[in-house]
Amino acid sequence: MALSEQDIVRYSRQLLVPEVGGAGQERLLESSVVVVGAGGLGSPSLLYLAAAGVGRITVLDGDVVDESNLQRQIAHATPDIGTNKARSAAETMRAINPNVTVEVVEARVDADNIRKLFTGHDLVLDGSDNFATRYLVNDACVMLGIPLVEAAILRFYGQLMTIAPRTGPCYRCLFPQPPEAGAVPSCSQAGILGPVAGVLGSLQAVEALKVLLGTDGTLVGRAMFVDTLTMDVRTFEVARDASCPVCGDSPTITELADGEVACGL
Repeated sequence: MALSEQDIVRYSRQLLVPEVGGAGQERLLESSVVVVGAGGLGSPSLLYLAAAGVGRITVLDGDVVDESNLQRQIAHATPDIGTNKARSAAETMRAINPNVTVEVVEARVDADNIRKLFTGHDLVLDGSDNFATRYLVNDACVMLGIPLVEAAILRFYGQLMTIAPRTGPCYRCLFPQPPEAGAVPSCSQAGILGPVAGVLGSLQAVEALKVLLGTDGTLVGRAMFVDTLTMDVRTFEVARDASCPVCGDSPTITELADGEVACGL
């Protein structure tokens, strides 16, 4: 896909980056990404991916905008209260960059629809807020062979890792089992500082662009933990677990499932 004069102007600052250039921008314009959730993490990720010129972006979210979301979910505004989040985010994305294709799916991912929704995309970003969805998305990406950028947030803290099926470890290699029910509070229970969602969602977008561009230095085989209270950022090596039930040498999870089954409870 050759860059138009408008593309050269719009993406001029990005084109100056050696790791991008004209060839990289063309690659982004030809790329297809699906983002699970248009909330705290999905909002900044979606806006930056659209601004960067990722050619096709599918937004998945079955929830509607609530007033309590507006403190951190920057893809939405007060007039969007009551509107489906995927649709609201898509409108903001199109306002930022009308040259990208934004596809809206007003539904939550589940074991029945996830294969169809993910197939045909180059990359998945997970901005979900519950463990069942997180494990389901991980398992689907491993089975479909689609790279995944995974993030989570709470209070002042966040974590991020990139999963490249058949190349590095998956989410289950780092967290083989989800915590027991009630052991980890949700954002609605424990709170979240708005900019923390912005930081981690932006980092997800950075990782996504690196994966799409094929640059070095992604978080494949590593996990990043961010403490914005102390401004401490740590990155740890994560080894692929040969006994992992989904990406190991002899997988025992070969079918996708919802709820407790997906979490391995």
